[in-house]
Parts: sequence; structure tokens; C-alpha cells
Amino acid sequence: MTKKLIPTALAAAMLLAGCSLIPIYERPAAPVPTTYPGDPAQPAGQASASLPWQDFFADPRLAGLIQTALANNRDLRVSVLNIEQARAQFQIERSNLFPALGLTGSGSRSSPNSLQGVDGMGSVASQYSVNFGFTAWELDFFGRIRALKDQALSQYLATEETRKAVQISLIASVANGWLTLLADDELLELTRQTMVTRDESVRLTKMRFDNGVSSELDFQAANSLAETARAAYAQQQRARLQDENALALLLGAPVPPEATAGGAKGLDGIKPMPDVPAGLPSDLLAERPDIRAAEQQLIAANANIGAARANFFPRVSLTSGIGTASTEFSGLFDRGSKAWSFAPTVTLTIFDAGSNFATLNSAKAGREIAVAQYEKSVQTAFREVADALAGRATLGEQVRAQRAQADAEAVRFKLSDLRYRNGIASALDLLDAQRSLFTAQQSAVNVRLLQLQNQVTLYKTLGGGWATRDKG
Repeated sequence: MTKKLIPTALAAAMLLAGCSLIPIYERPAAPVPTTYPGDPAQPAGQASASLPWQDFFADPRLAGLIQTALANNRDLRVSVLNIEQARAQFQIERSNLFPALGLTGSGSRSSPNSLQGVDGMGSVASQYSVNFGFTAWELDFFGRIRALKDQALSQYLATEETRKAVQISLIASVANGWLTLLADDELLELTRQTMVTRDESVRLTKMRFDNGVSSELDFQAANSLAETARAAYAQQQRARLQDENALALLLGAPVPPEATAGGAKGLDGIKPMPDVPAGLPSDLLAERPDIRAAEQQLIAANANIGAARANFFPRVSLTSGIGTASTEFSGLFDRGSKAWSFAPTVTLTIFDAGSNFATLNSAKAGREIAVAQYEKSVQTAFREVADALAGRATLGEQVRAQRAQADAEAVRFKLSDLRYRNGIASALDLLDAQRSLFTAQQSAVNVRLLQLQNQVTLYKTLGGGWATRDKG
């Protein structure tokens, strides 16, 4: 009859294991409008998140940098290791659902207390045993262990989504850093040309001053502009070195010279990035890894409430074993030495000074915090996409206008230079034209950089960058 007790208890445990005190999870409503500001037309096409980064960043120089960063970047490496740690924690929680089987052996020899004997002598008692079984296996009648297992699983899934979000951010940062280097080179070349032009103006003004045609005021003004160009050149050299250092940190390796080589056309020489469809704000819930990570943290907090509720119910643990026992070590495995044990234990807290209630309240507060964090992540994603769409709608016209202004200033400078050489215009007119041309050319480069970086940002904010093209 006793032999049937163990399987009967196990069957009862499996039957009652369906009990769960985890609240039913419902995804919070997205606290954002159903369309982006201005309700732009939604072009049909492949979702941005599923567009492999190799197809979006088609320039081979940039693709090589991204590959290097994915292999070497330390932040991404930490994210991968966080996944391994979370997976191990999930396996730990899951293993508690099953009994831990073990083999134990023990032996003891003792004699009666000599103070209790008449002559201080007594017989020596011996006991030896070998047992195979499990100790203090908690039968999860009320789902406490399964709730902790579900919590660990959700946290593991959240770390996986976080790794994808880190990869997206890394790829976008590398792309923006590379574009910045190209813009730096373009600005350096522009400043070199400006220095040559202004040095020529200094030479011409000095000659006119020496011949009494112009005043020292004109000469010093031209000299001031030339030194301003040299100061701008030194500043841009420093900025270029710092931007290269920032990109090297992202790559986890030095920036190869060929990464910016062959860029005679500067920002206009790169392979264009395709336009990506924005879709609807609701698409972000499925496409943005950071939002999915926040939702998994919310699910984990929800599961934690189930574990806290289970603390109010009895915990049933089971210790069982089968083996041999004998008073003689040599007789451990003799016939008739078999021994077994079956020891269920029920623990119910009667008074804990409110500890269980506090634990439950803490778990509920944690869920509300997770809800707020999830909603904030949705709102942040909506704002980022809306800002990028605003840039896409306006930066094209700004680039066109800025380049048209630079072209107009170039014509103005040529005419002013011609008039000055012929003694028709003053030196101040020429210097003003030089100054305006340099400013307009710099602005044109910076706005073009902003337009390209906005394309990268839009791809990133729509969840693009974690998908990769299948090899082969």
C-alpha cells in the first residue's frame, strides 16, 4: 500500500499544477494618435524593420564599417552576454519545477553518555545508510514556481529585444559617424579653397596698398578674413580628429583609411539610401525592439504578482528516498537491508507582520511602473518617428534653397572680385562677398549632412537595423 503512495502523490501534484494566480495579461492601449502629425500618405512597400541593413546602407565603405562594429563593439558584446545570463537564470527557475535527484551516504558510531552508566562503560551503536531520492521538492500547487519561471522567461526575452535595440542604435551611430567624417572632409576642402582665395585677396590688397590705391583699413580687413579662415581650418581639423575617435570607439577598432577614401564628391558621392515607408504608429508596437522589450518587462512584472499571491497559500514539499541501511558497514547491501522514506511537509504562514501583503503590494506597484515605462517607450517612439518624418518633409527643400544660395553667393563673389580688380567696387564689398560665400557653402554642407542623417534616423526609429540579409 505504501509503494502506491508516491506515484499517487506525484499524480496529484501534476493535476493541481494547473492552478495559477498570475493576473490575465492585457496589453495597455497605445497612448498615441492613430496617425502621425499631418497624416502623411503611407507608401506601400516592405516594412522598415524587416529591411536588412545591408540593403539600406548600400555603400560598401559603410557596410564594412558596420560589419566591424557588429564584431567588435563592447556595448553589443555586453548585450549578448546579458542574454546568456538571463537564459541561465530562466533555466534555474525552470529547474525548480522538477525534483533534484541525488545519492547520499552516511555513517555514524556512538556510545551512551558515560555519566548515565554505572561503570562508565556501554555498547557502541553503529548506523550506515545509502539513499537515492530527492529532498524538499516543492509541489507547485498554487503556481508560485511557475510564476517565477514565467517572470524569468519574460526577462530573458526582454534582454533579447534589448540586444536588437542596441544593434539598431549601433548601426545608426556608425552610419551617422561615417557621414559626419565625409562632411568634415568636405568642409576641410572647402576651407582650403577659401584660404587660397583669401590669401590671394590679401596679396592683391597689399599690392594696392603699397601703390597707394587702397587704404591700410582695406589691407587689415583682408588679412583678418584670411586669419579667420585659418582658424576655421584648425577648428575643423580638430573636429575631424574627434569625430574619427568617436567612430573608432563604436567600431572597437581604428577607422581604416579606405573608409573615407574615394569621396571626391563628398556627401553626394555616397550610394543613396532608399526611402522607407513610415506605416502607422500601431506598427511600432511590433517593429520596435525597445517597445517589445518594455512589454516583456511588463509581462514579467505581471507574473511576479502571481508569485506574490502564492505566498498566502501553503507550500507543500516532498522528501523521498530509497536505499539500504545497516548497523554494519559490510552489511549495507545484504538481503533485507532495503529502506525507504516518504516525508511530505506542509508550511503555512500564520503571522509575518504583514510581509506577504507588502510583497504583493510591491509587486502590484512594480507592474504599474512597468505599465508607465511601456507607455513612455511608445510615446518616445512616436515622437522620434514624427520628428524624422518632419525632417524628411522639409530638409529636401532646405538643401535645395541652401545650395541655390551658395551658387548665388559664388556668382556674387566673382562679380565683386572682377569689379574690385577693375577699381569699380570697394574692398569692403569684396570681403563681404567672400564672407557670405564661405558661410553659405558651409551651411549647404551641414544641411546636406542633416538630411542624410535624418534618413538614417528615420530607418532607426521605425525599427530598422536588426534584420540582416540571409547568407547565401
